[in-house]
Amino acid sequence: MVERRCIVTKDTLPTSDLIRFVLGPDDMVTPDISGRLPGRGMWVSANSKDIAKAIDQNLFSKAAKQKVNTPDNLVDLTQRLIVKHAINLLSMARKSGHAICGFEKTKSAMMSERWYILIQAEDGSTPQKQKIRPSAVANSYISWLTAQELGLAFGRENVIHAAVSKGGLSARILLEANRLAGFREKHVANPSKIAGPKPAAKG
Repeated sequence: MVERRCIVTKDTLPTSDLIRFVLGPDDMVTPDISGRLPGRGMWVSANSKDIAKAIDQNLFSKAAKQKVNTPDNLVDLTQRLIVKHAINLLSMARKSGHAICGFEKTKSAMMSERWYILIQAEDGSTPQKQKIRPSAVANSYISWLTAQELGLAFGRENVIHAAVSKGGLSARILLEANRLAGFREKHVANPSKIAGPKPAAKG
């Protein structure tokens, strides 16, 4: 497992719990969501509060050992890029047959061991969402994407329920979705402690 040190908290964490930043043109601090941009990486815990601290305390300049330029909307920009990346991964999974959507299809899929990531829109009906039992696999429930965002991944206006099968892009989808949790404060700030909903009562 690759680990890096957060420039804000000074904690050494797996890169899956961090966001990498590099200096782009004009020494502009740039989020590197895919981890492929050239340059020396500056790592920050994957949450909006620590990125805001890095800006306020001039920590990007300290880490880069030079004066840098920081976009006024860096926190929002980072969140938008994570959402876009997660949507693209889900769309690719759908096209390869590894992601499905719709209440009945998702409910049936979650009864099979092949399908283990349950995704439900944060703005969907709670009673309806509770009718689908999540997988017992830890950290495999995602609830902080909106119906519109999920819709973009599946070529629809809105999607409330979706499932992703094992293998393929599932690990990358979980990584990006769990990073996003730290930017949606009413959900979980620590991606390592994400839990699914309580199972619906039997009977």
